[in-house]
Amino acid sequence: MTPATFDFLAGLVKARSGGVLMRDQGYMLETRLASLLKREGLPDLDALAARLRGAGTAQLAQEMTELLTTNESSFFRDGRPFEHLRALLPALHRARAPGLPIRIWSSACSTGQEAYSIAITIAELGEADPGFAARRFEILGTDITAAVVERASAGVFSQFEVQRGLPIRTLMKRFTQEDGRWRIRPEIAALCRFTRLNLLDDLRHLGRFDVIFCRNVLIYFDAPTKSRVLASLAAQLVSDGTLIVGAAETAIGLSDRLRAHPTERGAYHPAPEGERLRA
Repeated sequence: MTPATFDFLAGLVKARSGGVLMRDQGYMLETRLASLLKREGLPDLDALAARLRGAGTAQLAQEMTELLTTNESSFFRDGRPFEHLRALLPALHRARAPGLPIRIWSSACSTGQEAYSIAITIAELGEADPGFAARRFEILGTDITAAVVERASAGVFSQFEVQRGLPIRTLMKRFTQEDGRWRIRPEIAALCRFTRLNLLDDLRHLGRFDVIFCRNVLIYFDAPTKSRVLASLAAQLVSDGTLIVGAAETAIGLSDRLRAHPTERGAYHPAPEGERLRA
């Protein structure tokens, strides 16, 4: 693969997903795109770049982008964000008028573990509080990769996947076993809806959310793209909403629309308009 080919393919990926590929990731491109090259009858990545420079290749470019997107996930990943959510949800319930749904967005849901972890947390809180159980919750899971969104919607996981982060009691209570795999129970799945979405797109049609999870996504973006995405996410939060990012991520210095939670690392709230104007 020539440097010109790498730059061209990396440029396509950045334009379509915001993700930044580094020169030392050439081997990753060759590995992840091998199946695409074989299917298209192309000998190498230089030939793929030549094909993509032609007309009518938008679908091929999208498939390439999705193959180069990292889709790592596990149940209750990193632990602490879900402890924070467990403390946050009862307060939101008390602050919201009866009948008003609480909306939560898992904005890079991958194969669905994060969204279902949120749903399990809601179910556990509801079992301890009938009033909370009566509240309507809506969980939206989105991802740029169509294949993982399809898997998330199915709600079926391998033994390896459920062993990552799920206590055995939670597994037995919230899943049913089917031919060596595990399916999320209907009452948990009913809280979740999944659809394909690019975070670089216009997000306004999604409506406003009480909580947004956007974890381990910003690390793949350059600073201008991080600022753009954070501004879009902030605009989708209700005035007392919460954005939760990954442990290695921050909004500090990247967005004047968000202010850090005083004690909870990785949690942010919309900045008041006056505070934004002074920034």
